[in-house]
Amino acid sequence: MVEGATAWLEAHIDFINSLNVYPVPDGDTGINMYLTMQAALREIGTVEDSSVSAVAQALAHGALMGARGNSGVILSQVWRGLAKHLDGKESLAGSDFALALREGAATAYKGVMRPVEGTILTVAREAADEAVLAAGERNDLTHVLGRALAQAESTLARTPDLLPVLKEAGVVDAGGQGLCAILEGMLRYLRGEQGPMVSVAKTRPRAGSEPVSEGDYGYDVQFLVFGRDLPIDEIRETIMSMGDSVLVVGDQDTIKVHVHSDDPGRIITYATSKGALRDMVVENMQEQYQEFVAERARRPTPAVHAMGDIATIAVVNGTGLCNVFESLGAGAVVLGGQSMNPSTEELLKAISELPSDKVVVLPNNPNVVLAAQQAQQMSDKEVAVIPTKTVPQGISALLAFNYQSDLRTNVDLMERAAGQIQTVEITNAVRSVRIDGLRIEKGQFIALLNGKLIKASDSVRQVARDALRAMDIGRYDIVTVYWGDAVTREEAEELASWMGTHYPDQEIELVEGNQPHYHYIISVE
Repeated sequence: MVEGATAWLEAHIDFINSLNVYPVPDGDTGINMYLTMQAALREIGTVEDSSVSAVAQALAHGALMGARGNSGVILSQVWRGLAKHLDGKESLAGSDFALALREGAATAYKGVMRPVEGTILTVAREAADEAVLAAGERNDLTHVLGRALAQAESTLARTPDLLPVLKEAGVVDAGGQGLCAILEGMLRYLRGEQGPMVSVAKTRPRAGSEPVSEGDYGYDVQFLVFGRDLPIDEIRETIMSMGDSVLVVGDQDTIKVHVHSDDPGRIITYATSKGALRDMVVENMQEQYQEFVAERARRPTPAVHAMGDIATIAVVNGTGLCNVFESLGAGAVVLGGQSMNPSTEELLKAISELPSDKVVVLPNNPNVVLAAQQAQQMSDKEVAVIPTKTVPQGISALLAFNYQSDLRTNVDLMERAAGQIQTVEITNAVRSVRIDGLRIEKGQFIALLNGKLIKASDSVRQVARDALRAMDIGRYDIVTVYWGDAVTREEAEELASWMGTHYPDQEIELVEGNQPHYHYIISVE
């Protein structure tokens, strides 16, 4: 069942990634959940005991250590609760699975400080409740799992009604979609349905991008359909018959389509018979996934340095930014951030290798905070996690660190310093969307202020200027611009010169960050 779930999830990675609400290049929910399941499957491969209890314990431990991103951490908590209920059981009946899934959902809720409905949590809870009802009618595992999946899909379809930001973006919850894929993969295995499968051996770490037979993933097809009185139900049903991982949302004037298919031409031909197409994207999913595998293989081992009685760990990406944190006294730098979330195990390893019993972790990304907190709970050291969500917040926190103060005092100092920083991030939109009152086209430059989308433009120079005007940087004292690997020094200096002309009273500093994906990360304080 776990093998089937992992394989089916792998086949839907790109679709799940595409459901990110904001069109920023960190839509990696599918990858994070897959790598979490992959780690769990590797752990199961080390278990000789074939009892349900032993396999479930391995599933939970492997997922816990391999958890990446918030979605991966929450998924690991589902398996933790499931394993707790199945402890001591030799075999699995429908009622066992139903009650274990309910325990898993409850554990996941407890693991999140502020649970939000309309997410993977809601999908897990309602699927588990339906499984319990089904088990009361017939204690058959296939029957129970089938009902759980049907309810999970129904709840998933309602997530935009529960979470307004999903409705505005025209997507369902990505984590919930991932859980549906996992349950569907399990059910397909129980029913003996043919489909992609993965063995424990296949999930062993690979040194690079091995060739995979063509057609393993097919094509990811996305486009918008414009017209009048568009028959959305008919279009949805027809496209569902042409592929899988189908998302068809919209109204009678505009419909967004996302589908996986081995024959994208057939789908496009049909869609053009219904209306005018825009923002068409056809991508080879196999090539995308292999690029990801190769990128992770190129990542070097994190640097580790001994620093004082209290050590600090920073999660950051980009040679320039790594140098900044190391120069400020970070005891260790773990490579990660947007589209490269480190696992719980990687963070735990960095914590354990520091020659200090007291450690402060700076995640510097909202999608790394839960994994850092998971590592904190597992470590036998005294660990504090400062929930920094941006690189500038992490830098400000590190600047406030005082080696002569105790851990509690430093946590207070660092949290206060991080909270005083305003962060502007400039990147490219990875898809077209209407969100936060803005109509954004794929490829445009977009600006986010403290994670909220505020500006979009066809010019990186213009969007940066618009964002700085919008936040009125004249009210602040210090502006630091970290330029990324897609920006030249001349371009960065031109932006700084404009800022100096229009805001002569501000102290402006340029730093070569070399960060990927983000042209500029601007700190304002």
